[in-house]
Amino acid sequence: MKIVFVYNANSGLMNTVLDIGHKIISPDTYECNLCAITYGVLTENKEWKAFRESSKDELEFLHKDEFEEKYQQVRDYPIVLVSNTNNELSELLDKDELNKMQTAKQLIQKLQATIK
Repeated sequence: MKIVFVYNANSGLMNTVLDIGHKIISPDTYECNLCAITYGVLTENKEWKAFRESSKDELEFLHKDEFEEKYQQVRDYPIVLVSNTNNELSELLDKDELNKMQTAKQLIQKLQATIK
């Protein structure tokens, strides 16, 4: 199974710098909760990293501009999708579900429950 995680952020060094600044200055208005719970200001959340590295599923992580270019789709970000055997994407966790989460542990538990 392939799980595709799409951040509500664009790729590139300048965007990364702006995102870091936004997380520091105004974390309550940061628009990518998937980013916020899987990464701190500068480093990946340790619990998330352990989950990611031990996952038996194929995990793909994309910024929204990368996703739109690769899959020729526009979604409401952040989002977590699952790819079936025909490479069709379906929603696993939507923006509203992701925005309600506060910790990597909550995300991991939801993924484990949903994937089974």
